[in-house]
Amino acid sequence: MLRDYLELLKLRIGGMIALTAVVAYLAMARDVSVVHILLLIAVMLLGASSSAVFNHWYDRDIDRRMERTSRRPLATGALANPSHALWLAGGLLVVGVALSAWLFNPIVGLHLFLGAFFYGVVYTVWLKRRSWLNIVLGGLAGSFAVLAGAASVKPELCALPLFLAVVLFFWTPSHFWSLAIFLREEYQKVGVPMLPVVVGEQKTAFYIFGNTVFLITASILPWFFSELGLIYLLGAILAGVLFLHGNWRLIQTPTREMGWRNFIGSMRYLGILFLAIVVDVHAVF
Repeated sequence: MLRDYLELLKLRIGGMIALTAVVAYLAMARDVSVVHILLLIAVMLLGASSSAVFNHWYDRDIDRRMERTSRRPLATGALANPSHALWLAGGLLVVGVALSAWLFNPIVGLHLFLGAFFYGVVYTVWLKRRSWLNIVLGGLAGSFAVLAGAASVKPELCALPLFLAVVLFFWTPSHFWSLAIFLREEYQKVGVPMLPVVVGEQKTAFYIFGNTVFLITASILPWFFSELGLIYLLGAILAGVLFLHGNWRLIQTPTREMGWRNFIGSMRYLGILFLAIVVDVHAVF
């Protein structure tokens, strides 16, 4: 039973959201507090888990028909009462927002709420089954994680977190459309209009390449308009070149396997970019 509830939380995705917030915190903070980081991780996991549980609850009908998701607890009936999951999602969100406002400030709580709202309502309920733009707008959840992490240091709007939020906005489609190429047949089977289902793998590969050009352009802006320096710039260029090369290979061979490789490449891109931010701000040479 406990294992089933833990699976509902999608802790790997929640960990990624929390990491994004922590990097934004490190980009803004000059005096780093381990306690601050741990508390930020905790509240971000609460917010991300709430939307993950809601996603399990809302999508349990199509989850049963997709191989990748058919063994989820609500899809298999391992958790017999789906309403318990809905209550859990609401409880996690309320606790997460309340703790964010109390431990940090109300702006962090607002961004945490908006991140959960965009994933749970905008993506899962409104767009996922209706439009290929689903992941474009739903992906704003990652952008709000950046803003939440930065607001835990400075609640007022600042240039750097806004630019990093834009970077996350453009990263998300290239990331998930690559995965959607790998899973195209499954999405097609349940009628979810992910971009490869709508336009095919080849055109999707071109969309990914074009979107990544915007992503790389956005990633340079923090160097122009904020305090990030040469280390960040070199990291952003390296990450962008490697990712764009993977995009080009996907255009040449738009197969499931290459889609998966580009999906992994998108995570490598973000890892290099995050590392460049932290080193640029905190390294002493």
